[in-house]
Amino acid sequence: MYLINITVNGDITAVEHEALFTRHVSWFQQYFNAGKFVLIGPYSDRERAGVIIAHTESREELDAILREDAYHPNLAEYEIREFIPKMVGNWQ
Repeated sequence: MYLINITVNGDITAVEHEALFTRHVSWFQQYFNAGKFVLIGPYSDRERAGVIIAHTESREELDAILREDAYHPNLAEYEIREFIPKMVGNWQ
């Protein structure tokens, strides 16, 4: 599994961000529906930033998915960390 921190560059205007964000939402909804993204959400303490937990067959598959994001490659920073889940709680 992968933890992806996405931070949109601060030099994007509000108008540009709004236009790109609509495409960004469609992108993450597509991969959530496909079961590749299992958790998605914005940070509550930081604007234009959020987290995705992804489950893909490989890092190459994840990289291909990320290349489809409206902010890729130069309009956001993507910090990607691979992890092995050991415990999962029921929090809902």
